[in-house]
Amino acid sequence: MASSRSSSLVCIALLLVSITSSEARDFLVGGNVNAWRVPPTTTDSLNQWAEKNRFQVGDSLVWRYDAGKDSVLQVTREAYLSCKKTSPIAEHKNGATVVELHRSGAYYFISGAEGACEEGEKLIVVVMSERHSLRGLAPAPSPAEYSEGPAIAPTSGASRMEKVLKSSVAGALLVLGIVL
Repeated sequence: MASSRSSSLVCIALLLVSITSSEARDFLVGGNVNAWRVPPTTTDSLNQWAEKNRFQVGDSLVWRYDAGKDSVLQVTREAYLSCKKTSPIAEHKNGATVVELHRSGAYYFISGAEGACEEGEKLIVVVMSERHSLRGLAPAPSPAEYSEGPAIAPTSGASRMEKVLKSSVAGALLVLGIVL
């Protein structure tokens, strides 16, 4: 009887831990290898792709492009808005760029190809704060929210849910420790 109770508690604890943990993921920018280019229409921007994804600290963005014709520049918000290519935060020219998202907040990227940024080849990625680490609880904030003024904290109740889950995990692990 005690053995089946222990097994049940172990299963519950593992389930709760798996719910609250998340692994870093690699995101192919735009969802395909040909996405880093001037968009064919203004409604086909990479920012629309970014809005549909939830980026976490530790995830990586992956670009595939022709290194002879293009590059990826990580820039400030101001440089993004004005398509200013001088003095980027980072410059990538190898055709197979990987950028790890090591902090929460907005990241800004523009094309290094002449005139491409002005025609829409640019991207804003918003990385969720670590306290909002549960994927899929609420829609990701729109990059448009980051184009003007400071960010506003979400009020979706995700942090409340996360606290409940974390306390459940802690409780399950405590019970598990007592039973074993």
